[in-house]
Parts: sequence; C-alpha cells; structure tokens
Amino acid sequence: MIFSKSYCPHSARVKELFSSLGVAFNILELDKIGCVHAHQSGLLQTLLEEKSHASAYDYDLIVIGGGSGGLSCAKEAAIWGKKVMVLDFVVPSPHGTFWVKHNWETMIEAIQKHIGSLNWHYKSSLREKAVTYVNSYGEFVADHKIKATNKKGQEAYFTAANFVIATGERPRYLGLPGDKEYCITSDDLFSLRHSPGKTLVVGASYVALECAGFLIQQLESGSPGKLKVVAKSTEGRETIEDIYNTVLLAIGRESCTRKLGLEKIGVKINESDIAASIMLCSIRFPQESELKATVGATCDYVNVPTTVFTPLEYGCCGYAEEKAAEVYSKKNLEVYHTLFWPLEWTVADRDNNTCYAKIICNRLDNDRVIGFHIFGPNAGEITQGFAAAMKCGLTKQLLDNTIGIHPTCGEVFTSLEITKSSGLDISQKGC
Repeated sequence: MIFSKSYCPHSARVKELFSSLGVAFNILELDKIGCVHAHQSGLLQTLLEEKSHASAYDYDLIVIGGGSGGLSCAKEAAIWGKKVMVLDFVVPSPHGTFWVKHNWETMIEAIQKHIGSLNWHYKSSLREKAVTYVNSYGEFVADHKIKATNKKGQEAYFTAANFVIATGERPRYLGLPGDKEYCITSDDLFSLRHSPGKTLVVGASYVALECAGFLIQQLESGSPGKLKVVAKSTEGRETIEDIYNTVLLAIGRESCTRKLGLEKIGVKINESDIAASIMLCSIRFPQESELKATVGATCDYVNVPTTVFTPLEYGCCGYAEEKAAEVYSKKNLEVYHTLFWPLEWTVADRDNNTCYAKIICNRLDNDRVIGFHIFGPNAGEITQGFAAAMKCGLTKQLLDNTIGIHPTCGEVFTSLEITKSSGLDISQKGC
C-alpha cells in the first residue's frame, strides 16, 4: 500500500519503481480522500466493517467457475490484495467428455494440446497472483459457506465474504428420445476417437428450432455408426428422412446454475444471464481513490462485438437493423451498405458478390454508428477494431475521414456511399 499525494514527485517515483518491478500495489491519494473526509462520507466506517467481516472467513472472494470471466475477476481481486479462490470443475458430457484428453488424428491431437496449454497457462497466471485454484465442483450449503467436491468424491468446505458465480453455460439437448444417447454436442466433437463422417447439424436459428422436431433411431453401431433421422415440419410440410454417421446438436446453451444450491442461500437467478468480469470485481472491491469512478458503473450490453466463425465469417457490433428501428424509429436511421470483393479472392476467381458490409447510423445523433455488420474473410479481426471505435462514438463522418489501408477488407467501411433507402444496386461488377 502506497500512501501518496497525487502531485508529489517523490511518490510518483516510488509508483514508477514498483511498476517497473512488476509489483502489484494499492494507492491511497491523501489529497483526494483523507481519513477525515472518508469518515465524513461514511466510507471509513464501511471499509472497517468490511475488513472486520472479511476476517471471519477463509477467503475474501470465492469464484465459482474457471472460464475467462471468472479468471479475470479472480486475478483482478488478487491484484487488489484480496484472498481469492477459484473453484473450477467441468462436469463430463453424457458421452463422458472432459474436454482435455483425447486422440483423434493429427487435428484432434493438435487441438487437445492447445487446450492443455491454455489450461496450464491459466493455472500458472493464477499462481503468480496467489489465487488458490481448486479443481472441484462448488455447491452452497449455507450463507457464506460452500462445499467443494473433487472428481474422486472427496469433499471440503470453505467460507468467503463474497462469491462470484461464473459457471458459464453448456449445450442444450432436445429432450426427445435418443438425444443424449445418440447425439453429440460441441463439447464432444473434438474429442471423438473417429472422424464424425456424414454429419447432420441440428440448429442454427430460433426458426430452425420452431419449425422442426427430430426423432433419432440407431441403425448400426460402430465408430462411426449409422443413425436414421426423421424431421417433420410443424408447418405441415412433408417428412424428411436420411441416414447420418453423426448428429450434432447446436440448439443453444443453458446456464450451469441448477445444482449450485443457490436456493439454500435465498438467491433467485435469471438462468440466461450468468457472467462475471473485471468490472464486477472493481465495483465490489474499489480502491478508495477510485470509488466515485466505479460506483454505478454498468456493462454496455449493446455494443458487444460478436463473430460467427463459419468458413466465411460474420461479425457485428451494436444493433441489428430491425432492433435499431424499434429503438430509434426507422425514419431516424440511415443505413449504408455494399457488397465487396476481397483482393485475395480475385486470383482464385471467387464470386465477387458474396461479401457484405453495412453500418446503421442514428441521424438524430450526428450520424453516430449504432450498428456494424460484416460478412467476409477475417470478420472477427475487423469487428474487434471497429467495436473500439464505436465505444468512442464513431460517426459516419469520422469513417469518411479515415484513410483506408489498401488492399484490406476493412477499408470498405471508409468509403460507403450507397444507402439502403436509395435502392441503388450494390453489386460489384469486377474489372
């Protein structure tokens, strides 16, 4: 802990020294928030009470779940001097997949090695920050108390002043005969001991779920075997039958909160929204000098960049066009779009009207970009950069003033001219 004055050059040199040594530290700027001021505002009493309460538990914070969100939260709390534990246990899929151990040709071997290296890196980074990592399943048994059960069934009990639930989600099943027995999910795909062969992927959109129900019958066992799949539309269309080696369910995911014992501590949950982040940790454990900045901070759920990593990627950030029309009214929007032809496709002579770019602008807010969409090569990389620009208030004028890097796919957004409302043709004619 460094007790400092923000304008003091000696204090600044000490901070720089610790930073250069890679040492984590907390700062209390005495000119910004002294003890008298803290007492008057009530902060001093709150901090003293929290310290008193925290000392009664094994840990200041227990994070349930070892995904990216949980690990970020755990490390952030540890940086601020909190005693932290992470409980991380992957319940096997119905096919017994644990995600880390397997043997399926060169690709599968490489994937499993990569997963193993990621796990090692995550555990090492936690150790560096003195976070206790326990490979056990967490379940609440009382207020501030949790039971941790490892894969051998051995139980241990821990207490903490605070808990973060970051258990993530697992694939959903159809709830029809044969789904868990004969179908696999993304949990299992890269752990198969054999090539999946001819594969039927169930799902892709809400419409697909609403229009079809599936019944599955095994015709022949083996690696892979043969499955007869019957699909019947709820809209009265004819029944479709075919034979596949593998049926992969991709009909959405559900949160892993049903068996955490949350009802024992009076917690009601929205199972569709389980997440943890550095922001959550900073709100719960604010440094005194940053209290005002963190209180009331919320996550921006609108401008979340997303990518579908299909062979030709789709990336987006902000509003879909239909949702933007609901929120801002269609008359207040201007939509710019175009088809484009990546340079890398020209020699291969691929279709010059396959890739698509679109932005949605709010005319009442200086043409601020409220929706970004791209369908083309490396869409994820492109979307990540534009997402940061949107967080900074990107407008159509700023895009027009940006110099595009040629030849890249991203430069198409610096020269968008055709609006949807104009009805003009956006197809590319080539040379």
